[in-house]
Amino acid sequence: MDRSLLCTTPSPSPSPFLSRKNPLFLSPPLKTRRVRYRLAHVRSSAADSGEEKKGASSSALVFGGRRELAGLQAVADGLSPPVRLVCSAAIVAGALAAGYGLGLRFGGSRNVGFGAAAVAGAAGGAAAYALNACVPEVAAANLHNLVAGHDDPTSLRKEDVEELAKKYGVSTEDDAFKAELCELYSRFVISVLPEAGDDLRGDEAETIIKFKNALGIDDPDAATVHVEIGRRIFRQRLEAGDRDGDVEQRRAFQKLIYVSTLVFGDASKFLLPWKRVFKVTDAQVDVAVRDNAQRLYSYKLNSIGKDVDGKELIHLRQAQLLYRLSDEIAGEMLRDRTRKLAEENVTSALEILTSRTRAIKGMGQVVEELNKVLAFNASLISLKEHAEAAQFAPGIGPLSLLGGEYDGDRKMDDLKLLYKAYATEAVSDGRLQDSAISALGQLRNIFGLGKREVETIMVEVTSKAYKKRLSQAVTSGSLEAASSKAALLQTLCDDLHFDPLRASEIHTEIYRQKLQQFVADGELGEDDMAGLRRLRVLLCVPQETVDAAHADICGTLFEKVVRDAVASGVEGYDADMRAAVRKASQGLRLTKDAAMIIASKAVRRVFVNYVQRARGAGNRIEAARELKKMIVFNTLVVTELVADIKGEASAPAAEPTIEETTKKVEEEEEEWESLQTLRKTRPGKELEVKLGKPGQTEITLKEDLPERERTDLYRTYLLFCLSGEVTVVPFGAQITTKKDNSEYLLLNQLGGILGLSPKEIVEIHRSLAEQAFMKQAEVILADGQLTKARIDQLTEVQKQVGLPGEYAQKVIKNITTTKMAAAIETAVSQGRIGIQQVRELKEASVDLDSMISERLRENLFKKTVDEIFSSGTGDFDKEEVYEKIPKDLSIDPAKAKGVVQELARIRLSNSLVQAVSLLRQRNRAGVVSSLNDLLACDQAVPSEPLSWSSSEELADLYCVYLKSIPKLEKLSRLQDLLGISDSTAAALRDTAAERGALSLASEEEELAF
Repeated sequence: MDRSLLCTTPSPSPSPFLSRKNPLFLSPPLKTRRVRYRLAHVRSSAADSGEEKKGASSSALVFGGRRELAGLQAVADGLSPPVRLVCSAAIVAGALAAGYGLGLRFGGSRNVGFGAAAVAGAAGGAAAYALNACVPEVAAANLHNLVAGHDDPTSLRKEDVEELAKKYGVSTEDDAFKAELCELYSRFVISVLPEAGDDLRGDEAETIIKFKNALGIDDPDAATVHVEIGRRIFRQRLEAGDRDGDVEQRRAFQKLIYVSTLVFGDASKFLLPWKRVFKVTDAQVDVAVRDNAQRLYSYKLNSIGKDVDGKELIHLRQAQLLYRLSDEIAGEMLRDRTRKLAEENVTSALEILTSRTRAIKGMGQVVEELNKVLAFNASLISLKEHAEAAQFAPGIGPLSLLGGEYDGDRKMDDLKLLYKAYATEAVSDGRLQDSAISALGQLRNIFGLGKREVETIMVEVTSKAYKKRLSQAVTSGSLEAASSKAALLQTLCDDLHFDPLRASEIHTEIYRQKLQQFVADGELGEDDMAGLRRLRVLLCVPQETVDAAHADICGTLFEKVVRDAVASGVEGYDADMRAAVRKASQGLRLTKDAAMIIASKAVRRVFVNYVQRARGAGNRIEAARELKKMIVFNTLVVTELVADIKGEASAPAAEPTIEETTKKVEEEEEEWESLQTLRKTRPGKELEVKLGKPGQTEITLKEDLPERERTDLYRTYLLFCLSGEVTVVPFGAQITTKKDNSEYLLLNQLGGILGLSPKEIVEIHRSLAEQAFMKQAEVILADGQLTKARIDQLTEVQKQVGLPGEYAQKVIKNITTTKMAAAIETAVSQGRIGIQQVRELKEASVDLDSMISERLRENLFKKTVDEIFSSGTGDFDKEEVYEKIPKDLSIDPAKAKGVVQELARIRLSNSLVQAVSLLRQRNRAGVVSSLNDLLACDQAVPSEPLSWSSSEELADLYCVYLKSIPKLEKLSRLQDLLGISDSTAAALRDTAAERGALSLASEEEELAF
């Protein structure tokens, strides 16, 4: 059933209690309009007193007017139960006597008198019955008049109702009396419940319970009344024609459910069958109870202010229990109430802070409002820790603005402003007291600010306060007069609870600002340096920090000068530019190392641009040209720039000459003297004078480019030096122009720019010479044959390329070995090389392990063993097979032994089959050879006696082998393998001549095939 059935709309139809067919008969109300009964409350105004009188006078409208008694009811009303009993007896007796007298008089006989007495007695009994039967109605009417006559129905006492029932001698269970009780209770409940649009006041349940107890109505009967009221509301809902009316009746039904639950308590679960009668769920009932309890509790909470005390919280707890509200919801509502109270002060403080009149009002009012919040928070914390806190309403505890109006990103920014304002005011005197720290911590918890956010705000506030006090200390001279500057600065930090590391950062910032002011004109004078030294001493700035500041600030200015100098190029680096570099280097007071680091960054950036253009060139010639431009730039610009930075003359000082470098290389590697290209990088004196001074080697690309790329660049220019420059002439012809040794000098300078060591340069030259020699040697040794004529030819080529003899021999050996390895591997695969040839090659110092793969060597071993097992000699040398051959072929002996045993097992059974086959073919020599192979396999893997289907054939095999005159041990072993007993063997030896001759023509049919 839909939850909307919980509410109804007003209906003019009468209550089912008004039907006379209903045992709970009630008289209809005087008016169709519902009249709400208002309880009298003590009020302070005259208007309220007037409302109380009006409410009291409306009692008649609630219960109806006074009921008047007439006829027999009036007679019964004036008689007490004893008098009424006597009167009833008197009426019956009088009727009997009168009837008997009249019958005797007019009938003339006693029989007639008795008959008349019976008739008159019956009439008198009827009259007496009628008199007693109207008593319950009389009692009900008087009960109605009793209740309607009270100005305050709640003042009705249970004793009054019981006395009235006793007066008339009726029971409260009498139908008429009970019906009146139910009707009065129903009218009272309807009057107490608020209108559909009004909310509950909270005292409805208590009022109804008091009236119910005064009437003495039982809970089941009272519950029936509540259910009937619900039916009435339900019918009114069905008659409602608009949505608003439906919503109002739903709320009215929810109020009835809630009030009924409070009236009957836990018994309401079985006394009030909402689910069965109205098809509502338990959840809907719970929602009705919860929503109305929240509304009532909310009204109670509105009376709670910032001056709340323990007594109010106890009353609040009692109200919560009375309203049947859960602790969780009640706690959340109380927290919402305290949060709203705090938000009032926060909003007021924020309005002052953001208003234009803040300067007039000052920050004092902002702090005052926040202090009110803190005081309220402290009172809540003390109440939470109170000894009777268990009796207080749930939800009492520290304040928190989370979940309220200020729970959002924009509002959180406002809270940060308030926190910052409070912190600024706390350090306004230059000190941060412990009480202020505690208040800031509580304010942080109330605002719900994060740890990092608070740290950021406090660092900003305390930094400003520290700078202010530091400025005062410097201005007043107290810092300079202090015997220990560090101790005074530490005191400032302690007063503000400021981190000394952050204080050091502020000192560094101040020093840097002062340095930037002094170098605004491009140089530092003596007065400037003195001022900086004084500031450094006052602020206790470490020397490392000072050097870093100078390197950064002065280095930025110097870097700009260096960039301009480098960007000017070869032609633009004139005397004026050199003077500017010298002035900047000396005027900015940079150390030579710092200046060189700055210059190195700018120069290496230009070098990298040259390298990138060289890598993007279309061919080796274009790449070499770009590298040549870089060499010229290094010689004419970078070399002069380094000299100007160091303050040296144009001619470089004691630079290591090319002869010294070459001599050092020659001392390390004398054999490289034969390299023609390396010798050409060492120009003579005439060429040195012609080309001028060498380029600088302090600024290199060693850290900017990987070693492989630097090596490739050097090799590119070296090939350019070897091949020369190609010039294209008309008709597509090309002319190669030879270069003199000056190109090799540039090559040597390129090695310095690239940061290559002498060993790396030598290795490049060697690898290039080795490649040239290898190409020509491969042509000469195409077939792998090395003759005397070819050796002379290779020697001539070696002299031409200048490759040392050791490396030339390695190249020749690699070529011949590769060619020979291919031929040997092919021969092994084709079976043209056996173990004997392998041993001969080993004796000739041929490294077969590198020429023949392991797989081919294993195959060669299997082939050799297979030849031994099929040789027909019957011999098997274990030392030869298990040790010597594996050693010659570089095979694992254990693995070789396994291979031999596996082959022996296979050949053992095959040799017997082959011997029988040759026996049937009368091939004597083949039989003997196969039996010898059998014995050889048996020596490798000793076997059990072999089985065969025909023992005669085994005897024939023995006889044939006997005729070959074998060794005695072989013949004995064969006898064991063939399973021939000694007696049979002796008999066979006697007839050996006959059987050994193989005249088997007569026995041909007996041979089992």
